[in-house]
Amino acid sequence: MQNGGKNLHPGSREGPLHQVGGSQQGSYQLSRPAYLLTAEEALKELTANPDNGLTDEDAKARLQVVGQNILEGGGGISISRILAGQIFNAMVMVLIMGMVVSFAIRSWIEAGVVTAVVVINIVVGFFQEYSAEKTMDSLRSLSSPTASVIRNGHAITVRSCDIAPGDIVEVKTGDTIPADLRLIESMNFEADEALLTGESLPVAKQADATFREEDDIGVGDRINMAYSSSTVTKGRARGVVVLTAMNTEIGKIAQSLRGGDSKVRKVRTTDDGRKKFHYYLEAGALTFLDQLGKFLGTNVGTPLQRKLSWLALILFLIAVVFAIICVAANNFKNEQAVILYAVGTGLSMIPASLVVVLTITMAVGTKIMVARNVIVRKLDSLEALGAVTNICSDKTGTLTQGKMIVKKAWVAAEGTFAVSDTNSPVDPTAAQISLDPSMPHQLAAVPKTQAQIQAESPWRNATDFISSGYLQHYLNIATFCNIATVTKRSDSEDWDARGDPTEIAIQVFASRFDWNRKKFTHAEKPTWTQTAEFPFDSDVKRMSVIYKDVEGGKEWAFMKGAVERVIDACTHIQMKDSAVPLDEEMQRIVIKNMEALASQGLRVLALASKEWTQTVADWSTQPRADIEKNMTLYGLVGLYDPPRPETAQAVKDCHRAGINVHMLTGDHPQTARSIAIDVGIIPKNINSLSPDIISSMVMTASQFDKLSDAEIDDLPVLPLVIARCAPSSKVRMVEALHRRKKFVAMTGDGVNDSPALKRADVGIGMGLAGSDVAKDASDIVLTDDNFASILNAIEEGRRTFDNIKKFVLHLLAENIAQACTLLIGLIFKDKSGLSVFPLAPVEILWIIMITSGFPAFGLGMEVASDDTMFRPPHNVKVGIFTGEVLLDMVVYGIYMAALCLTSFTLVVFGFGDGQLGQDCNDHYSASCELVFRARSTTFTCLTWFALILAWEMVHMRRSFFRMESKPSQPWVLWAQNVWRNQFLFWSIISGFVTVFPIIYIPGLNTIVFKHGPIYWEWGIVFVESALFVMGIELWKYGKRVYFRHYGEKVANPEMDLGGATFSRYTSFAVSEASSAGAHERVDVEKGV
Repeated sequence: MQNGGKNLHPGSREGPLHQVGGSQQGSYQLSRPAYLLTAEEALKELTANPDNGLTDEDAKARLQVVGQNILEGGGGISISRILAGQIFNAMVMVLIMGMVVSFAIRSWIEAGVVTAVVVINIVVGFFQEYSAEKTMDSLRSLSSPTASVIRNGHAITVRSCDIAPGDIVEVKTGDTIPADLRLIESMNFEADEALLTGESLPVAKQADATFREEDDIGVGDRINMAYSSSTVTKGRARGVVVLTAMNTEIGKIAQSLRGGDSKVRKVRTTDDGRKKFHYYLEAGALTFLDQLGKFLGTNVGTPLQRKLSWLALILFLIAVVFAIICVAANNFKNEQAVILYAVGTGLSMIPASLVVVLTITMAVGTKIMVARNVIVRKLDSLEALGAVTNICSDKTGTLTQGKMIVKKAWVAAEGTFAVSDTNSPVDPTAAQISLDPSMPHQLAAVPKTQAQIQAESPWRNATDFISSGYLQHYLNIATFCNIATVTKRSDSEDWDARGDPTEIAIQVFASRFDWNRKKFTHAEKPTWTQTAEFPFDSDVKRMSVIYKDVEGGKEWAFMKGAVERVIDACTHIQMKDSAVPLDEEMQRIVIKNMEALASQGLRVLALASKEWTQTVADWSTQPRADIEKNMTLYGLVGLYDPPRPETAQAVKDCHRAGINVHMLTGDHPQTARSIAIDVGIIPKNINSLSPDIISSMVMTASQFDKLSDAEIDDLPVLPLVIARCAPSSKVRMVEALHRRKKFVAMTGDGVNDSPALKRADVGIGMGLAGSDVAKDASDIVLTDDNFASILNAIEEGRRTFDNIKKFVLHLLAENIAQACTLLIGLIFKDKSGLSVFPLAPVEILWIIMITSGFPAFGLGMEVASDDTMFRPPHNVKVGIFTGEVLLDMVVYGIYMAALCLTSFTLVVFGFGDGQLGQDCNDHYSASCELVFRARSTTFTCLTWFALILAWEMVHMRRSFFRMESKPSQPWVLWAQNVWRNQFLFWSIISGFVTVFPIIYIPGLNTIVFKHGPIYWEWGIVFVESALFVMGIELWKYGKRVYFRHYGEKVANPEMDLGGATFSRYTSFAVSEASSAGAHERVDVEKGV
């Protein structure tokens, strides 16, 4: 057993291939990996009979030893775990402590309010996370619920979980492989292993193939094996089960996602291997701290979660200090009013609504994402998207459509047909056709502009070209030498296709010209009938059929296949005037055309035919070689796994947002490079760079894996494309990006993406084509498997993150304003020496819960501003507490506190007699009238400041009166922005209005809130509100000026790749001055 029996990722070509982790195959382990054994050797070691299979008793006994054939899942939905996570976090614990103190001093109103906040937060958080878990759970599906096996000499259907090692399994087209099989026999057998290897094309299997250990064969090249969860696309096969459950290749990837999460710190050892006593103490202490941090949330979760957990702890300590200061300022008198005010002052530093606002904002973001084709599996992972700097994406089905399509067709007698872009590869009516009389290699040698192409070869309906007899014969080959079916649904306008992806693509191409096979063979009076078929064989790499033209009375042999193999069977090529000999010169031209198409990332096949004049009594005895000779070549067809039409723009938008995209695919390097150029992942001027740099940008997995970590870190840039990528290569890529301090998102739909999905900062899985293992490893799932939906996720992530910053700034600025007002207000003392509070305890709680909470909810619902995707990703280490946010928080808080204290001072000392009365903290009396009016004025000012600040926070830099960079109606823009977010609008309006009943309703004002009605003092409120707006606008103007000159810019990776980053490596001289100017920079504050 290699590598000491360590478990490695499949595809690493190391380690045991027949055992994984703690899962055992019992006594049914093979002496060597199954692909190194012949079929006879595997059957012998497993004591299996290829004809009769296992007996029921033997199968049952083996299942008792190895266990059921089930891929272990993630444990399902745990209600208790979700509920515990909502209760035991630092912020909620702080609120609970405040609730306990409020009950302890018998302050029922305050205690009830805090209790309501705690309950709402727990309930909302629980149901949102539970809903997300249920949604994801509904996406999971069984990969192979049943299988056909031979038991007791009979073919029966059993549950796939009841399959045991040694079972003989039969599979046919459309089946899902239930376990890892060593093939015994195969007939034109191909399997789609895209979920396992990332290959977009099915893999042709050969049961009698054998390999040597020194051949170093990867998973995708083991053609004598059929792997669990892959699907059969062509032919049939029979194989013996060699690995089940977690021992399969799919199981090994699932197993690699687990482990390594030990909750106990390892004990250090000395150089000689000894473990000293204090090492055990150290490990125990670190383990305790780890668990304490996990309980408090300071070392788990996303960066924002950790920072808010630390914020809760810090604010809790500050609250305790402030409470002590309040009591000390009143000589530690044990009076309820003093204690309650101390509690209120402490709570003024705790943003009580922060937790529930954060939870609801995330929940709202999650629901929005569902509408934008994204499911958030973890409620708190959405904000992490705003920090993504690099996306590592699979190609098949993500950047591309995962479906083959004919892109070019060279009909030698006509010219080169081209197919327009389409988002519906199986819909024959969804694209147009153009014809250029030139050959493909001529078109490649003399590039044309789009204007020239449109002028010389305009797009037209395919049926406009059908009058050509040469094209009709070419289409006969394409449609008849083909077993795929393309049909239109009877109940809708959609189209269905069944068969091999390559044949589907060719059949769709023929159908564009209204040349679908069924039109000729399934009509009431068929015009063509099939006589014989010689299916595609991996040895000859050709397929041939014999069809009879009923009307013409002739029989024709049609053939398609690999270009070299078809040329070998041809003697002529059909040109415009006549069929000419396919001599060496003409073969060279055909090969040049093939290479021209292949350079565009196309898979190229050749089409040929001949008239069949012989009479055959029994086609089963007719030698294939007699048919496949003396053919006439009619042309080539180039097939493409097309990028989604929206992918190129999505990649461009990612670059514009400062996000680099890497393609990690199992496809051929030439195909991968072509796709990467098409979608803009690598620069179109890549050929102007030196060969060394080109090789650095586009690598194969074997090249990348040969590099040490140090050599990878020394690369000028990490590869933008890794072809033939293995799971271990994807993980190394993610880890290399982490070493460069990047925040990585990994997208993919296959099991082979799962380890990297797990290790990435944000794992993005695919809901349609993705495997259960990949979905389980993901943080979010795309329901349409579309890379462009990543933009939706990133934009929504940035919007959510921006909104979190807005309401956190709004809440904490108010906390600072309240705390400063209350602490400085301690200097106001009455005749008895007790401080007269500028704000009463219930006023504090009202501002904390009502005035702050609902506008904060509204800020959490704000739409994305028009500069959201023109700013760089935020620094994940800094998170929401940037220097700008912290400074704004202090400036706004102190400014509000200064205005509030000014209002209190003006009422009492400016326009009043300066008398603070006595016992004005407990009850109303005639001597307290002045104090009660001053409190009302201060309370109203602080309430209105908080409400105005919420509107100002819609954009942290732009003016409230100009929230957009280029408004069409600038004079009414502010009104449109105010009305746009109606929840925020009505919460602010309600805040303004509710001040009046609180101030003027008798009893409610003087008894509950301990303030009185005001009259002329409204003048102070209006003047200070105007001063507050002017001050905020002046501060934001200063910020715009500063950030315009000194702010962080976003560097477009697309321009960097063609500019300064690689300028010193280009094949021609480039001055440093011009290179330095090649960067495209976009201001953070666009349009100001």
